[in-house]
Amino acid sequence: MATGPHSGASPQVAAPLQPTRSFDTACARVIDYLCTALPMGAWVVTRLVDDRQLILTARGEAYELEGGRSLPFAQTLCSRMASGEAPRIAPDVSHVPAYARIAAALPLELGAYVGTPIVWPDGTLFGTVCGFDPAPKPDAMRAHLPLLDLLSSLLSAVLEADLGATSAARALEMARREADVDPLTGLLNRRGWDRFLGHEEERFRRFGDSASVVVIDLDNLKEINDTFGHEAGDRYIRAAARALAGTVRSGDVLARLGGDEFGVVAVGCTPDQAADLVVRAGRALEAAGISGSFGHAPYSIVTGFPGAWRAADEAMYAQKRRRRGRPPRHARSGPG
Repeated sequence: MATGPHSGASPQVAAPLQPTRSFDTACARVIDYLCTALPMGAWVVTRLVDDRQLILTARGEAYELEGGRSLPFAQTLCSRMASGEAPRIAPDVSHVPAYARIAAALPLELGAYVGTPIVWPDGTLFGTVCGFDPAPKPDAMRAHLPLLDLLSSLLSAVLEADLGATSAARALEMARREADVDPLTGLLNRRGWDRFLGHEEERFRRFGDSASVVVIDLDNLKEINDTFGHEAGDRYIRAAARALAGTVRSGDVLARLGGDEFGVVAVGCTPDQAADLVVRAGRALEAAGISGSFGHAPYSIVTGFPGAWRAADEAMYAQKRRRRGRPPRHARSGPG
Protein backbone atom coordinates (compact mmCIF):
# COMPACT_ATOMS: atom_id res chain seq x y z
CA MET A 1 0.00 0.00 0.00
CA ALA A 2 1.29 3.42 -0.93
CA THR A 3 2.07 5.56 2.11
CA GLY A 4 3.89 8.51 0.54
CA PRO A 5 2.79 12.12 0.91
CA HIS A 6 0.94 12.04 -2.40
CA SER A 7 -0.71 8.61 -2.05
CA GLY A 8 -4.45 8.27 -2.39
CA ALA A 9 -6.80 10.67 -4.14
CA SER A 10 -5.76 13.93 -2.48
CA PRO A 11 -7.51 16.92 -4.04
CA GLN A 12 -5.52 19.58 -5.84
CA VAL A 13 -5.27 22.85 -3.91
CA ALA A 14 -6.56 25.86 -5.84
CA ALA A 15 -3.82 28.06 -7.33
CA PRO A 16 -4.64 31.15 -5.21
CA LEU A 17 -4.21 29.04 -2.07
CA GLN A 18 -0.83 27.62 -3.06
CA PRO A 19 2.03 28.77 -0.80
CA THR A 20 4.43 31.36 -2.16
CA ARG A 21 7.78 29.86 -3.21
CA SER A 22 9.28 32.93 -4.85
CA PHE A 23 11.20 35.24 -2.54
CA ASP A 24 10.31 38.47 -4.33
CA THR A 25 6.62 37.54 -4.39
CA ALA A 26 6.74 36.74 -0.67
CA CYS A 27 8.37 40.11 0.00
CA ALA A 28 5.70 41.94 -1.98
CA ARG A 29 2.93 40.15 -0.09
CA VAL A 30 4.52 40.89 3.27
CA ILE A 31 4.81 44.57 2.38
CA ASP A 32 1.17 44.63 1.25
CA TYR A 33 0.09 43.09 4.55
CA LEU A 34 2.20 45.42 6.68
CA CYS A 35 0.84 48.48 4.91
CA THR A 36 -2.59 47.44 6.16
CA ALA A 37 -1.77 45.84 9.51
CA LEU A 38 0.85 48.34 10.66
CA PRO A 39 0.66 51.51 8.54
CA MET A 40 3.88 53.50 8.23
CA GLY A 41 5.11 56.25 5.97
CA ALA A 42 7.01 53.61 4.00
CA TRP A 43 7.74 49.89 4.15
CA VAL A 44 10.77 48.44 2.40
CA VAL A 45 12.60 45.16 1.92
CA THR A 46 16.36 45.59 1.70
CA ARG A 47 19.44 43.50 1.10
CA LEU A 48 22.98 43.96 2.40
CA VAL A 49 25.35 44.08 -0.60
CA ASP A 50 29.02 45.03 -0.26
CA ASP A 51 28.42 46.88 3.03
CA ARG A 52 25.55 48.86 1.50
CA GLN A 53 21.83 48.55 2.17
CA LEU A 54 20.10 48.04 -1.18
CA ILE A 55 16.35 48.60 -1.52
CA LEU A 56 14.67 45.65 -3.24
CA THR A 57 11.01 46.63 -2.73
CA ALA A 58 9.48 49.82 -1.38
CA ARG A 59 5.96 51.06 -0.78
CA GLY A 60 4.70 54.24 0.84
CA GLU A 61 4.03 57.88 0.12
CA ALA A 62 5.93 59.66 2.87
CA TYR A 63 9.38 59.17 1.36
CA GLU A 64 10.87 58.96 -2.14
CA LEU A 65 12.19 55.42 -1.93
CA GLU A 66 12.56 53.09 -4.89
CA GLY A 67 14.18 49.81 -5.77
CA GLY A 68 17.86 50.03 -6.65
CA ARG A 69 18.78 52.87 -4.29
CA SER A 70 21.35 52.15 -1.60
CA LEU A 71 23.34 53.76 1.19
CA PRO A 72 26.15 52.63 3.49
CA PHE A 73 24.76 50.02 5.86
CA ALA A 74 26.65 51.47 8.83
CA GLN A 75 24.64 54.69 8.42
CA THR A 76 21.25 52.98 8.67
CA LEU A 77 18.92 52.26 11.58
CA CYS A 78 18.74 48.65 10.37
CA SER A 79 22.42 48.17 11.17
CA ARG A 80 21.74 48.97 14.83
CA MET A 81 18.64 46.78 14.86
CA ALA A 82 20.41 43.77 13.31
CA SER A 83 23.32 44.01 15.74
CA GLY A 84 20.95 43.99 18.72
CA GLU A 85 22.10 47.44 19.77
CA ALA A 86 18.59 48.87 19.42
CA PRO A 87 15.04 47.45 19.52
CA ARG A 88 13.14 46.29 16.45
CA ILE A 89 10.23 48.58 17.26
CA ALA A 90 10.88 52.22 18.15
CA PRO A 91 7.64 54.23 18.35
CA ASP A 92 9.78 57.33 18.88
CA VAL A 93 13.36 57.09 17.56
CA SER A 94 14.40 60.12 19.61
CA HIS A 95 14.01 57.95 22.74
CA VAL A 96 16.54 55.39 21.44
CA PRO A 97 20.05 56.93 21.42
CA ALA A 98 21.43 54.52 18.80
CA TYR A 99 18.63 55.45 16.42
CA ALA A 100 18.50 59.12 17.33
CA ARG A 101 22.15 59.68 16.33
CA ILE A 102 21.57 58.22 12.87
CA ALA A 103 18.19 59.88 12.37
CA ALA A 104 19.69 63.27 13.14
CA ALA A 105 22.14 62.87 10.26
CA LEU A 106 19.55 61.81 7.69
CA PRO A 107 18.12 64.35 5.20
CA LEU A 108 14.53 63.44 6.08
CA GLU A 109 12.09 63.46 8.96
CA LEU A 110 12.13 60.22 10.91
CA GLY A 111 9.91 59.78 13.96
CA ALA A 112 9.23 56.01 14.16
CA TYR A 113 11.02 52.86 13.02
CA VAL A 114 10.17 49.17 12.78
CA GLY A 115 12.60 46.56 11.50
CA THR A 116 13.32 42.84 11.50
CA PRO A 117 16.12 40.82 9.88
CA ILE A 118 16.03 38.36 6.99
CA VAL A 119 18.83 35.82 7.33
CA TRP A 120 20.78 33.52 5.05
CA PRO A 121 20.57 29.77 5.80
CA ASP A 122 23.82 30.05 7.80
CA GLY A 123 22.32 32.72 10.06
CA THR A 124 24.18 35.71 8.63
CA LEU A 125 22.29 38.82 7.61
CA PHE A 126 20.70 38.87 4.14
CA GLY A 127 18.67 42.03 4.62
CA THR A 128 15.73 43.52 6.45
CA VAL A 129 12.06 44.35 6.39
CA CYS A 130 11.70 47.83 7.81
CA GLY A 131 9.17 50.61 8.14
CA PHE A 132 9.63 54.35 8.67
CA ASP A 133 7.31 57.18 9.54
CA PRO A 134 7.96 60.92 9.78
CA ALA A 135 6.06 61.19 13.07
CA PRO A 136 6.31 59.20 16.31
CA LYS A 137 3.79 56.41 16.78
CA PRO A 138 1.87 55.23 19.87
CA ASP A 139 3.68 52.89 22.25
CA ALA A 140 0.96 50.31 21.52
CA MET A 141 2.74 49.42 18.27
CA ARG A 142 5.23 47.40 20.35
CA ALA A 143 2.50 44.75 20.58
CA HIS A 144 3.32 43.84 16.97
CA LEU A 145 6.67 42.27 17.94
CA PRO A 146 5.34 38.67 17.55
CA LEU A 147 4.23 39.60 14.04
CA LEU A 148 7.76 40.69 13.21
CA ASP A 149 9.08 37.36 14.52
CA LEU A 150 6.68 35.51 12.25
CA LEU A 151 7.42 37.58 9.15
CA SER A 152 11.18 37.37 9.71
CA SER A 153 11.00 33.57 9.98
CA LEU A 154 8.69 33.36 6.97
CA LEU A 155 10.87 35.40 4.63
CA SER A 156 14.06 33.68 5.80
CA ALA A 157 12.46 30.28 5.12
CA VAL A 158 11.21 31.34 1.68
CA LEU A 159 14.66 32.76 0.89
CA GLU A 160 16.31 29.44 1.78
CA ALA A 161 13.82 27.43 -0.27
CA ASP A 162 14.07 29.75 -3.28
CA LEU A 163 17.86 29.74 -3.15
CA GLY A 164 17.80 25.94 -3.17
CA ALA A 165 15.43 25.84 -6.13
CA THR A 166 17.49 28.44 -7.97
CA SER A 167 20.70 26.50 -7.37
CA ALA A 168 19.13 23.32 -8.72
CA ALA A 169 17.80 25.14 -11.77
CA ARG A 170 21.21 26.64 -12.48
CA ALA A 171 22.84 23.22 -12.22
CA LEU A 172 20.32 21.84 -14.72
CA GLU A 173 21.03 24.70 -17.10
CA MET A 174 24.76 24.05 -16.83
CA ALA A 175 24.12 20.45 -17.88
CA ARG A 176 22.15 21.66 -20.90
CA ARG A 177 24.82 24.05 -22.15
CA GLU A 178 26.50 21.51 -24.41
CA ALA A 179 24.22 22.66 -27.24
CA ASP A 180 25.29 26.26 -26.64
CA VAL A 181 29.04 25.78 -26.97
CA ASP A 182 31.20 27.65 -29.46
CA PRO A 183 32.97 24.87 -31.45
CA LEU A 184 36.17 26.86 -31.89
CA THR A 185 36.85 27.75 -28.25
CA GLY A 186 34.63 25.43 -26.20
CA LEU A 187 33.17 28.48 -24.48
CA LEU A 188 29.53 29.45 -24.29
CA ASN A 189 28.31 30.86 -27.60
CA ARG A 190 26.05 33.85 -28.27
CA ARG A 191 22.87 31.77 -28.04
CA GLY A 192 23.95 30.35 -24.68
CA TRP A 193 24.92 33.82 -23.46
CA ASP A 194 21.53 35.25 -24.39
CA ARG A 195 19.80 32.28 -22.76
CA PHE A 196 21.82 32.75 -19.56
CA LEU A 197 21.01 36.46 -19.34
CA GLY A 198 17.34 35.75 -19.95
CA HIS A 199 17.19 33.23 -17.10
CA GLU A 200 19.38 35.19 -14.70
CA GLU A 201 17.74 38.58 -15.18
CA GLU A 202 14.67 37.53 -13.20
CA ARG A 203 16.73 35.77 -10.54
CA PHE A 204 19.10 38.68 -10.00
CA ARG A 205 16.18 41.07 -9.64
CA ARG A 206 14.49 38.74 -7.16
CA PHE A 207 17.44 38.47 -4.79
CA GLY A 208 19.23 41.74 -5.53
CA ASP A 209 22.44 39.84 -6.32
CA SER A 210 25.51 41.79 -7.37
CA ALA A 211 27.38 41.14 -10.62
CA SER A 212 29.48 42.89 -13.23
CA VAL A 213 29.51 42.56 -17.01
CA VAL A 214 32.85 42.65 -18.82
CA VAL A 215 33.21 43.14 -22.58
CA ILE A 216 36.46 42.20 -24.38
CA ASP A 217 37.26 43.06 -28.00
CA LEU A 218 40.51 41.64 -29.40
CA ASP A 219 42.92 43.57 -31.59
CA ASN A 220 44.42 42.56 -34.93
CA LEU A 221 42.23 39.57 -35.83
CA LYS A 222 41.48 40.90 -39.33
CA GLU A 223 45.15 41.62 -39.97
CA ILE A 224 46.11 38.11 -38.85
CA ASN A 225 43.45 36.53 -41.06
CA ASP A 226 44.48 38.64 -44.07
CA THR A 227 48.21 38.09 -43.57
CA PHE A 228 48.53 34.54 -42.27
CA GLY A 229 45.16 32.97 -43.07
CA HIS A 230 42.08 32.00 -41.11
CA GLU A 231 43.76 29.02 -39.45
CA ALA A 232 46.19 31.43 -37.79
CA GLY A 233 43.23 33.60 -36.84
CA ASP A 234 41.53 30.59 -35.25
CA ARG A 235 44.66 29.86 -33.21
CA TYR A 236 44.69 33.49 -32.08
CA ILE A 237 41.07 33.26 -30.89
CA ARG A 238 41.65 29.94 -29.11
CA ALA A 239 44.71 31.37 -27.33
CA ALA A 240 42.65 34.35 -26.20
CA ALA A 241 39.90 32.05 -24.95
CA ARG A 242 42.38 30.01 -22.91
CA ALA A 243 43.91 33.16 -21.41
CA LEU A 244 40.52 34.57 -20.43
CA ALA A 245 39.28 31.25 -19.07
CA GLY A 246 42.30 31.16 -16.79
CA THR A 247 41.39 34.48 -15.18
CA VAL A 248 37.64 34.15 -14.50
CA ARG A 249 36.31 32.44 -11.38
CA SER A 250 34.46 29.13 -11.34
CA GLY A 251 31.06 30.78 -10.92
CA ASP A 252 31.57 33.36 -13.68
CA VAL A 253 30.17 33.00 -17.18
CA LEU A 254 32.59 33.47 -20.09
CA ALA A 255 31.32 33.43 -23.67
CA ARG A 256 32.61 34.01 -27.16
CA LEU A 257 29.98 36.27 -28.63
CA GLY A 258 31.25 36.16 -32.18
CA GLY A 259 34.36 37.08 -34.16
CA ASP A 260 36.87 38.73 -31.83
CA GLU A 261 34.37 39.58 -29.08
CA PHE A 262 34.07 37.95 -25.64
CA GLY A 263 31.80 38.63 -22.67
CA VAL A 264 31.92 37.81 -18.97
CA VAL A 265 29.22 37.90 -16.33
CA ALA A 266 31.18 38.03 -13.07
CA VAL A 267 28.64 36.83 -10.49
CA GLY A 268 28.83 38.48 -7.08
CA CYS A 269 31.51 40.84 -8.37
CA THR A 270 31.78 44.44 -7.18
CA PRO A 271 33.03 47.21 -9.51
CA ASP A 272 36.42 47.13 -7.79
CA GLN A 273 36.65 43.36 -8.19
CA ALA A 274 35.64 43.70 -11.84
CA ALA A 275 38.46 46.20 -12.32
CA ASP A 276 40.89 43.68 -10.80
CA LEU A 277 39.51 40.99 -13.11
CA VAL A 278 40.12 43.22 -16.12
CA VAL A 279 43.71 43.83 -15.03
CA ARG A 280 44.33 40.08 -14.62
CA ALA A 281 42.70 39.31 -17.96
CA GLY A 282 44.70 42.00 -19.73
CA ARG A 283 47.95 40.60 -18.35
CA ALA A 284 46.95 37.07 -19.34
CA LEU A 285 46.23 38.17 -22.90
CA GLU A 286 49.50 40.09 -23.04
CA ALA A 287 51.41 37.01 -21.85
CA ALA A 288 49.80 35.09 -24.71
CA GLY A 289 50.88 37.72 -27.23
CA ILE A 290 47.37 39.14 -27.61
CA SER A 291 46.00 42.63 -27.03
CA GLY A 292 42.46 43.86 -26.67
CA SER A 293 40.17 46.49 -25.20
CA PHE A 294 38.07 46.01 -22.07
CA GLY A 295 35.00 47.60 -20.57
CA HIS A 296 33.08 46.69 -17.43
CA ALA A 297 29.95 47.88 -15.64
CA PRO A 298 27.96 46.74 -12.59
CA TYR A 299 24.59 45.02 -12.78
CA SER A 300 21.71 47.08 -11.38
CA ILE A 301 18.15 46.03 -10.64
CA VAL A 302 17.13 49.30 -12.30
CA THR A 303 18.74 48.81 -15.74
CA GLY A 304 19.27 45.04 -15.60
CA PHE A 305 21.78 43.13 -17.71
CA PRO A 306 20.93 45.06 -20.91
CA GLY A 307 21.91 48.30 -19.18
CA ALA A 308 25.10 46.78 -17.74
CA TRP A 309 26.00 45.44 -21.20
CA ARG A 310 25.51 48.82 -22.87
CA ALA A 311 27.59 50.61 -20.24
CA ALA A 312 30.39 48.01 -20.46
CA ASP A 313 30.35 48.14 -24.28
CA GLU A 314 30.56 51.93 -24.25
CA ALA A 315 33.47 51.76 -21.78
CA MET A 316 35.23 49.23 -24.02
CA TYR A 317 34.90 51.47 -27.07
CA ALA A 318 36.10 54.45 -25.06
CA GLN A 319 39.23 52.51 -24.14
CA LYS A 320 39.69 51.40 -27.76
CA ARG A 321 39.48 55.02 -28.94
CA ARG A 322 42.04 56.07 -26.35
CA ARG A 323 44.39 53.28 -27.37
CA ARG A 324 44.07 53.76 -31.11
CA GLY A 325 43.07 57.38 -31.43
CA ARG A 326 39.95 56.44 -33.38
CA PRO A 327 37.00 58.84 -33.75
CA PRO A 328 33.91 58.24 -31.56
CA ARG A 329 31.71 55.33 -32.51
CA HIS A 330 28.22 54.51 -31.28
CA ALA A 331 28.09 51.46 -28.99
CA ARG A 332 26.43 48.42 -30.45
CA SER A 333 23.16 47.13 -29.08
CA GLY A 334 23.97 44.38 -26.60
CA PRO A 335 22.40 40.98 -26.20
CA GLY A 336 19.30 40.65 -24.06
